Amino acid sequence: MISNRPYLIRAIYDWIVDNEWTPHMQVDANYPGVDVPVEHIQEGIIVLNVSPTAVGHLNLENELFSFRARFSGIERSLRFPPEAVLAVFARENGHGMPFPPEPYESDESQESSSAPKLSAVDDTESNLHDLPAGDKSKAPVKKKSKKAKKPTLSVVK
Repeated sequence: MISNRPYLIRAIYDWIVDNEWTPHMQVDANYPGVDVPVEHIQEGIIVLNVSPTAVGHLNLENELFSFRARFSGIERSLRFPPEAVLAVFARENGHGMPFPPEPYESDESQESSSAPKLSAVDDTESNLHDLPAGDKSKAPVKKKSKKAKKPTLSVVK
């Protein structure tokens, strides 16, 4: 079954433009296939002004969204799959539609590779094996990391 996400994005985009508001898209910059200016990514997300007056060659196809836009006076080509879009909204009032984050697809070409795979080793655990039995209480304590911040919809002015 074809995803309804690109259809909904196009519909909300058209509705925002018809109301003479400024459409913006919030995009997961870490999603596979996303090609956007990395210098404008904040916390893995980029918010793009996709107004007809701000972009050129806008193409919102089912498989890939693409357009040209200027960043700091330099024209850039942007492209990303519709699955990377987290929200479409109007800058003026925030009206629009959020979308749930899509799970990242695993890269099958990497899985079938015969090359050896590397994995991270936790230094704390490896140090425990090197300590004498009575010294394990002196092992460094791992600090708990903060939970990853979920994307939020914000009004860009």
